[in-house]
Amino acid sequence: MNPIAPATAALLADALLALHAGVVLFVVGLLPLVLIGGARGWRWVRRRGLRLTHLGLMLFIAAQTWIGQLCPLTAWEQALRQRAGQAAYQESFIEHWLSRLLYWEAPWWVFVAAYTAFAVLVAGAWWWVRPRR
Repeated sequence: MNPIAPATAALLADALLALHAGVVLFVVGLLPLVLIGGARGWRWVRRRGLRLTHLGLMLFIAAQTWIGQLCPLTAWEQALRQRAGQAAYQESFIEHWLSRLLYWEAPWWVFVAAYTAFAVLVAGAWWWVRPRR
């Protein structure tokens, strides 16, 4: 089995970063939509599968920070970037802009607190806007 070529690894890392941004958008963006949609009577915000996926992702993210682990998508992207031989300042357009959106400089406890608080809000949305069975 041949290892991934550096150019392919760089392309996969960029694709993974875009996927990661999509996951972040889903997790963060769905909560206000659920709350607004619950108040406005939007039926789709009560879909149980959607809400279970949302809650499960947020609980996983919060748990990862509590145990001091990076998100698996971040770890995988970093491994691909190393395989691609990319240094911190040799980034593509996608990496440059999406990484600034996703990765912030702060002490680890800030992320633990923020992710935990957001997970509590997502869980609270189950009582404010109950999913259908």
